[in-house]
Amino acid sequence: MDTPRWRPPALLAKAALAALLALALVFPEWDRFADKAMDVRAFTYPGAVMVVALIWLLRGRGRGTPFPWDIDLLVTAPFLIDVAGNAADLYDTVEGFDDFCHYANWALLGAAAGVALHRWASLRPWAIAVSCAGMGAIAAILWEFFEYWVFILDTPETVTIYRDTIGDLMLGLAGATTAGLAAAAVAVRSRPRVRRNASDRRPAPSVAELDRVTRP
Repeated sequence: MDTPRWRPPALLAKAALAALLALALVFPEWDRFADKAMDVRAFTYPGAVMVVALIWLLRGRGRGTPFPWDIDLLVTAPFLIDVAGNAADLYDTVEGFDDFCHYANWALLGAAAGVALHRWASLRPWAIAVSCAGMGAIAAILWEFFEYWVFILDTPETVTIYRDTIGDLMLGLAGATTAGLAAAAVAVRSRPRVRRNASDRRPAPSVAELDRVTRP
């Protein structure tokens, strides 16, 4: 479990996220930041990317568990992609970028859950896949609640909102399911294989042999 090598990219991702959020707060009048609830993102995203550290402080540090930098990076990446997409104006200039983010970001979050379950939970591969898909679906629904609260209540685009929300939920579930299947495949491949020697393969005892053993 070589997680320290993921420490530099994880810290770099957090620094980039902080810099982009600061940029959005300093220049809220830019078109790429206007009406994008960047102030809400600046308030909620830092807390979201610190969830892994909080869980580790509460449960892992006292047990001597190394900090899971790989999981931390997987959790941070979706929030960085979202803010970077706004900073680069990709949501408004690149067709399909929003759909890509809904799929890829939930795949990253699902991968974080899959790595954690594979590493610390005694679950079968199919249970890991289902758990990742389920957690991804819950997260996607909560995100749509967040978007509804931040954006939809103040927008006149009520005709296309429903279709967009259903599409986002489908893409989020698809991304989380993809990550769950990948995590399950890794779990299957990493299972220890016990090989028995030919000398160990003894035939089952017959009824007569059992009778001789049990007879007083």
